[in-house]
Amino acid sequence: MKTIHSIFAGSAGLLLVVAAGCTVGPNYQPPKTAAPAQWSAALAAGETNRAGDPAGWWRKFNDPQLDSLVDQAVRSNLDLRIAGARVREARAQYRIAAADQWPTANADGSYARQNQSKHQPLLGAMPLPASVPFENDVYQAGFDAAWEVDVFGGTRREVEAGRAEVAATELDRRTAVVTLLGEIARNYADVRGYQRRLALANANLKIQADTLAITQDRFTNGLTSDLDVQQASTYLSTTRANVPALEQALETSMRRLGVLLGQPPGALLAELAPEKPIPAALPEVPVGLPSDLLRRRPDVQAAERKLAAATARIGIATADLFPKFSLTGSVGFESVGASDWFTAGSRFWSAGPTVQWKIFDAGRIRANIRVQDARQEQVLANYEKVVLTSFEEVENALTAYAKEQTRRQALADAEKSSQESLHLANQLYTEGLVNFINVLDAERSLFQTQDALAQSDLAVTKNLIALYKSLGGGWDN
Repeated sequence: MKTIHSIFAGSAGLLLVVAAGCTVGPNYQPPKTAAPAQWSAALAAGETNRAGDPAGWWRKFNDPQLDSLVDQAVRSNLDLRIAGARVREARAQYRIAAADQWPTANADGSYARQNQSKHQPLLGAMPLPASVPFENDVYQAGFDAAWEVDVFGGTRREVEAGRAEVAATELDRRTAVVTLLGEIARNYADVRGYQRRLALANANLKIQADTLAITQDRFTNGLTSDLDVQQASTYLSTTRANVPALEQALETSMRRLGVLLGQPPGALLAELAPEKPIPAALPEVPVGLPSDLLRRRPDVQAAERKLAAATARIGIATADLFPKFSLTGSVGFESVGASDWFTAGSRFWSAGPTVQWKIFDAGRIRANIRVQDARQEQVLANYEKVVLTSFEEVENALTAYAKEQTRRQALADAEKSSQESLHLANQLYTEGLVNFINVLDAERSLFQTQDALAQSDLAVTKNLIALYKSLGGGWDN
């Protein structure tokens, strides 16, 4: 046993000296990404360049029900469960790669009853006494060990790639959280927006029904024509036709929220049924500078980690060009009788280094290196694309948020004018100075303006949600 130990020690020492500092393939350098000094979109709707932490952004709407939905979704959303399982998978794969840096040892034991051929080569040609046993028991026990010494760094590159993949999957899960929070808030805002539009439609239906009843009464008394009755009836039916589509869209958003929470589609219908206001826009939104975005967006960070993994895989492929050195050994006991199985005379062992080198593979290794080079180029281009897309999304969200607030203010002014027009049309019609069509047009214009204003209020909120999502706003642990 002292001999095998000295062989292992001497061989391992020699190979470790050879292996020191030798790792083939390119060493990863993070790409240098130039970020604009300022946003090209104007900050004209309460946004500021002040640095802010977008984590927990939905709480700024001060809507307890939205907060509750987000809390439930983070605990039970199925996409997050999938992403979490992928993180655990990547961590396990990394441990597999890391385990290849260490020796492996196996223990074994066996018993067999065997009968050897009396006519086998050599023994069959020799005159042997009849007492020579050809049938006997064989007892064997021992262990063997092997260690592939990472001379050229292929295993170290596998560990490097595995570590980067773990980080990438963790960041992918954060990206899934960002997406989920945006989907929850967006669908919740849709619910409140459709409820408001339904309330406006129903209120307008009542007004138009009252108008139709008054018109029919005036026609009966000969004070107006049947044309006025038909026009009032047409406006009422047109408004009534809008209600089913709004109800359908409302229930669709409610069901979507149920699924996002990992529940049956109809689980939230009763809970969300009471009408509540659309979450209001905020007076100030700190968006920071473009350079801050690259540190905040998990999809950008994940793309960078995937680039690191792809670079390491070039080294894994390159290592196959070189020989592989291993230390192997085995020791154990073998006997034809159980009584002397573990005696000194039954012991056997072997130990020594081995080398394996693929000297001809028809270009397979070099082709694999070119494959990994091409994949690394793809991942690098994807990283650059993700960076540019992230800037684009923020710029677009900034513009949409600012422009929609300008549009909303114009619609608010139009609503005031429409209310005044309706009041004036009713007054003039009562005095017989205008036709009834002027009253109906004023009613229709007011309803359309109010509906457009409700949609604009919803759009402002959804644009703000999109802005926070584009900034990488997520869950603060």
